[in-house]
Amino acid sequence: MGDPRAFVRQNTLLKPPSLVPELRLHLADKAVPLWELTEEELAEKDLPPPYWAFAWAGGQALARYIIDHPETAAGKRVLDVASGSGIVAVAALWVSAAHVVANDIDAFAAAAIVLNAEANGLESGLETVRRDMLDEPVLAANGLPLFDLVLAGDVCYEQPMADRAIAWLRRHAAAGAVVLMGDPGRSYVPESGLTKMAEYMVPTPRELEDSDLRRTIVWQVDAA
Repeated sequence: MGDPRAFVRQNTLLKPPSLVPELRLHLADKAVPLWELTEEELAEKDLPPPYWAFAWAGGQALARYIIDHPETAAGKRVLDVASGSGIVAVAALWVSAAHVVANDIDAFAAAAIVLNAEANGLESGLETVRRDMLDEPVLAANGLPLFDLVLAGDVCYEQPMADRAIAWLRRHAAAGAVVLMGDPGRSYVPESGLTKMAEYMVPTPRELEDSDLRRTIVWQVDAA
């Protein structure tokens, strides 16, 4: 694999996402061509879609909520899990979070998150973590929560991922963190243990979604 940062720059345009015009992100216009380029770059087949190159509805709603309610993240220690493009992490930095950890397993996502923070002059206070964190502890050695605020956008589209993510998010909530999740009605959202915080209609491209607008809810995740 070559330089992920160079790949992101070469195959995206810097533009605002539809629901969060305050920010500019490196975003792709078309999914399939970039997907094919990613497979060529990595010399692999049957890779997952380049989630990092699009501002998905759940992430946009969560970012919108944070910017509209800056007290949610201002001065807080924040974790954005399955960060993708980093839109949620960048929104938290936008409202002056003390420190933001943006987590994703994808090398291109890690590069995109940093580039997107830099594009908005918000790289200070950002830490990227490239590993699967969903089985990691939620408490520090002193028994206090590792994060004040845990954020997750669009994590309920596949059942194994959703089951693991929700269980881990509930552990963070039980530890004392505020846990927020943005979701546009994916198949594996829990039927209980969620408190509705806000609702948005998010413009979405037909290539990614089955409609031009997705009703998207920001949920607070309750402890188990």
